[in-house]
Amino acid sequence: MALSGQVARCLRHGVLQQSKHAGLRIPRRAFTSQTARCTNYEKSSKALRPHARSFAQSTRCAASQADVAPNAKAYIESGAIAGAQNLVDVKKVLVIGSGGLSIGQAGEFDYSGSQALKALKEAGVASVLINPNIATIQTAHVLADEVYYLPVTPEYVTYVIEREKPDGVFLSFGGQTALNLGVKMDEMGIWERYGVKVLGTSIQTLKTSEDRDLFIQALNEINIPVAQSLAVGTVDEALKAAEDIGYPIIVRAAYALGGLGSGFAENAEELRNLSAQSLTLSSQILVEKSLKGWKEAEYEVVRDASDNCITVCNMENFDPLGVHTGDSIVVSPSQTLSDEEYHMLRTAAIKIVRHLGVVGECNVQYALQPDGLDYRVIEVNARLSRSSALASKATGYPLAYTAAKIGLGHTLPELPNAVTRTTTANFEPSLDYIVTKIPRWDLSKFQNVNRNIGSAMKSVGEVMAIGRTFEESFQKAIRQVDPKYHGLQGDYFEDLDEVLKNPTDRRWLAVGQAMLHEGYTVDRVHELSRIDKWFLYKIQNIVDCTRELQDIGSLFGVKKELMMTAKKLGFSDKQIAIAVNSSEDEVRARRKHFGVKPFVKKIDTLAAEFPADTNYLYTTYNATTHDVEFDDHGIVVLGSGVYRIGSSVEFDWCAVNATLSLKALGKKTAMINVRPRPDPSTVFNILTSQSYNPETYSTDFDVADRLYFEELSYERVMDIYELESATGVVVSVGGQLPQNIALRLQETGKAKVLGTDPKDIDKAEDRHKFSQILDSIGVDQPAWKELTSYSEAQKFANEVEYPVLVRPSYVLSGAAMTVIRSEEELEEKLTAASNVSPDHPVVITKFIEGAQEIDVDAVAAGGKLLVHAVSEHIENAGVHSGDASLVLPPASLPERTIERVKEIAEKVAKAWSITGPFNMQIIAADDPNGGEILLKVIECNLRASRSFPFVSKVLGTNFIDIATRALVDKEVPQPVDLMKVERDYLAVKVPQFSWTRLAGADPYLGVEMSSTGEIACFGKNLVEAYWTAMQSTMNFRLPQPGEGLLFGGDTAQSDLTKIVDYLHPLGYKLYAANQEVQKHLEGHSKDGSVKVEVIEFPKQDKRALREVFEKYDIRGVFNLAKRRASSMVDEDYVMRRNAVDFGVPLFMEPKTAVLFSQCMSEKLPKKSGIPSEVRRWSEFIGGKPL
Repeated sequence: MALSGQVARCLRHGVLQQSKHAGLRIPRRAFTSQTARCTNYEKSSKALRPHARSFAQSTRCAASQADVAPNAKAYIESGAIAGAQNLVDVKKVLVIGSGGLSIGQAGEFDYSGSQALKALKEAGVASVLINPNIATIQTAHVLADEVYYLPVTPEYVTYVIEREKPDGVFLSFGGQTALNLGVKMDEMGIWERYGVKVLGTSIQTLKTSEDRDLFIQALNEINIPVAQSLAVGTVDEALKAAEDIGYPIIVRAAYALGGLGSGFAENAEELRNLSAQSLTLSSQILVEKSLKGWKEAEYEVVRDASDNCITVCNMENFDPLGVHTGDSIVVSPSQTLSDEEYHMLRTAAIKIVRHLGVVGECNVQYALQPDGLDYRVIEVNARLSRSSALASKATGYPLAYTAAKIGLGHTLPELPNAVTRTTTANFEPSLDYIVTKIPRWDLSKFQNVNRNIGSAMKSVGEVMAIGRTFEESFQKAIRQVDPKYHGLQGDYFEDLDEVLKNPTDRRWLAVGQAMLHEGYTVDRVHELSRIDKWFLYKIQNIVDCTRELQDIGSLFGVKKELMMTAKKLGFSDKQIAIAVNSSEDEVRARRKHFGVKPFVKKIDTLAAEFPADTNYLYTTYNATTHDVEFDDHGIVVLGSGVYRIGSSVEFDWCAVNATLSLKALGKKTAMINVRPRPDPSTVFNILTSQSYNPETYSTDFDVADRLYFEELSYERVMDIYELESATGVVVSVGGQLPQNIALRLQETGKAKVLGTDPKDIDKAEDRHKFSQILDSIGVDQPAWKELTSYSEAQKFANEVEYPVLVRPSYVLSGAAMTVIRSEEELEEKLTAASNVSPDHPVVITKFIEGAQEIDVDAVAAGGKLLVHAVSEHIENAGVHSGDASLVLPPASLPERTIERVKEIAEKVAKAWSITGPFNMQIIAADDPNGGEILLKVIECNLRASRSFPFVSKVLGTNFIDIATRALVDKEVPQPVDLMKVERDYLAVKVPQFSWTRLAGADPYLGVEMSSTGEIACFGKNLVEAYWTAMQSTMNFRLPQPGEGLLFGGDTAQSDLTKIVDYLHPLGYKLYAANQEVQKHLEGHSKDGSVKVEVIEFPKQDKRALREVFEKYDIRGVFNLAKRRASSMVDEDYVMRRNAVDFGVPLFMEPKTAVLFSQCMSEKLPKKSGIPSEVRRWSEFIGGKPL
């Protein structure tokens, strides 16, 4: 920010006088403190002009040696600013976590919470963390002094306060969960009663930013325009408000995350349904004029208690207003805003944040008129948000860490920037690159789901790609979302214009189809989609280059200039190969022959005007020099890439721990990852870590020695491996993506893959080879056959009898696996499975119903088992292991079974010569001949699994640390049998679902995974642990005795009556939707005194059904259907779906439903005093080994 010349000169003069470094120069724009208040946000700043897309100026500055790097430490030590004056006096701080990962609230809060804990540790302040998310980095003693795996509810948080007696609390690092909890506990008077100070932004400011009425009032006071709106509490009020404002309108719910409960309505009928649903999620909704089609922009702002205020980053949505920012493609810095627009919004953001009194970090979202200077503030999040994680990674400014320091009383000028280490935190970054974020959806996994995207978020993850041009960064991001995409491409659409007009999760594919294959002009696509023409012209550049390559038609005709042009526009080798009818390896060879190779650049917040000291790296072809030397020859660790269903924060934990272990063993590391949410503080210790996920901790600045935000593709991994002259690559800690390229890295790329030989990995992934090896070592498995034709399949299914399971090779989270119960289904499904992996045949297996499933997580070295954990599923086999509830140590498995499982693990480790982590799923079924229980292996992955963090934290042994030592064959520990240790506790891991977000999807469990996160709690027995684990799931409200419970589903089994026997004595009112269920419950209950009332159950009128739920006060639904519904008017489907939509707890799986009703019968009514499950993690496991 420009200071007046005089102030700048005085400051510089003062520092030079007092500094030991005679050559020190402070850049003028590094200060925005109170001395310069009059000018600091009025004056235009060249460094931040978003239109300066030429890098020539930056390069000139870098070349000029006259500018010496600013040095934050020297500046602070110089006494130019008095040190920490008003630190908050706290000795122990409570940090509220965000709980299980769900749509709208994912790994970004693991990142921000981890940063807050790091800041507390540095300040010497004790930290107590409450977060039941066992898969995350933050829930370990590396960062937190004490951890409680408990529900984030006022009740349990109060118990922890009574035990720990903290004097401060952080509410802004746990997403909407923590913020809502903080406001609620303030209203209950709990913070005041126990003398707990709320650090950072005050509760009143949080309320003002969340309560729409207060928010609008506050912004009107400073003449900032807000969309015209009215806050209402009933459907009738909403209809009246809409008449006053005029359609079309948007409805938003207060205190909701990720646009939950919001939507657009064109008329009264749409509004009636929408507002009724929103009011079940929030007591207040906002009816406001829709600005659909305007541009959307966002500013990240930081302010301290002394009123120093800066904007760290601004972002712009590729999609116009109408698509939730979490579901939109986003670029940073903004590309289409004029200098005037940029500064108008920046000035407004600072004015808003100062007026609201935010202390810490905050983001302001705007709607901007596409062809004028009119704007509206959409919302302000006075907490760390999803975009703060993206902004931190994109700019190299550690927002969460800085916000935590501010919460402790520090001011911006006295804090050094922990990433760049060359400026203070009172500094606005300027970028010489562009970041593109693209969301990842998994909507195709759900039946009946509505694929339109709008004001409520549906994506499960996001990627962040860095380039020097929009084209480069956009195409990199597309490939990071899913390896099946090669770059800009199209897809088949029945009605292309409709998808361009009303976006779905395949919107960018529709733009690609229109421009690449259908000949649509920029003007036509703009007219339909309202996407800014600037972006569309950039996409046209990619289209033109594709056509030029196609016209040449052969690789031999591609000259060096065209090859370079294509690479600068972000084309991959494979993409070029497809255009010129060649192969990826041939393109790579020709490209290297031309000397066309990528350059490695740093994420440089100083726009190359001064040397930057950071290990955040990216590759680009739009450069002429590298920013780093390649003399470490470290180890490359491959991260897990984008969060998606089946691969999430658990693999981030694995990658981070592998990196930290390598660091401890004295190895240099580089990590490659793609997520914006990882916290870079973990990744760069190896040589290179590779990831592209901004949400993760693995992409934090102090984790690996080098952190590459890059694609996890063969091409990019080999580029980095060759540049770094790496000594090895780790493929076993990042989930399925690194496994899929392992064999090629070794065979074609000649890279040294550490651990299990990729040829052996292939033998486990290929079902045919896998089964043959199991047969050869005498390990049992269900009857199976490899399929090439439908007639063979039909014959086999009839031999073994239905049901059978169809599964393709190389899958993660059960993609395209299906249980088939009849011949008609078999014919229908076989086509789907062969589409999933055309290169691999399909295997059909006998499906054993009613069997128990066992999970084994283990580590081996040279084929010898080192450690293993045996967990049991509560649900029967047939529920995907990622959706199942795991119990460790097992509560019901006989000792002999646990020993036999270990024997199988030893045989498997030896047969596949495993070095590193592996995981197996085994089913235990009764022997029809009455012999010993049959143990059959159904799956084996020669990599770390989703449950590695869970077993490590429950058993107090870091499995990944042991695996890493095995990979590099250094300090490998002796084998130990952890399952022989007597423990006086157990833990239960339960899934976190996001059904509420997925309109229309059937909440039913099967072999395809559908959960988005997980939670685990400890207890002295299964009831205690499961009781707290279920209450830890998002927005779970326990049905209280006297309220209504609705029953439905399969009456052939005894599960429904077991549930009623547990719950009837507690005084619940029991209801059924039909007489069959009523008769079954009344006729089969234990004491015959059960009375069940049959209620009206409208299946096609949601509003009438909601009124039924309200009339009978239904607060819990038990629906145990035999199979997934085949139609949208199926009674069981309607019951399950609406329980979710109305925010009522749904129990739809027999074993867990019976277990929770047992928990309720033992735990209700609640007893006074602190319950026994409220114990520190360190008290359960006896110390702090992790």
